[in-house]
Amino acid sequence: MPITNQQLGGHEFLQQMYDDSYFPDHVVDQGKAILLRLCECIEVERPTDLASLYALTQAATEEFNLLERDFVAAGSEIETVAREWICDEFCFVASTYGFTDAEAEELTAGRDW
Repeated sequence: MPITNQQLGGHEFLQQMYDDSYFPDHVVDQGKAILLRLCECIEVERPTDLASLYALTQAATEEFNLLERDFVAAGSEIETVAREWICDEFCFVASTYGFTDAEAEELTAGRDW
């Protein structure tokens, strides 16, 4: 399903990770796909409150938790700077869908990276 939100449809997710050779593109591609699926879920489910949004972002966070293994297998990891970049993307998604009061820590509350 294509994303209908114009601002997100043209957004280059995780561009900083693509620009850094430490992060393998094929694994970053998987992270980008997680974020795109999050956008699709938000558009389909249309959460009306933060609790509903956090449920969706928690599922995406758990996918990133699993993706950490792929980073490690490729000689990389979701380290400090990458954590910030990924969290920034979660915040950007939330804000773009109108959840400007979403807490960054709550958006990725279940992270183990």
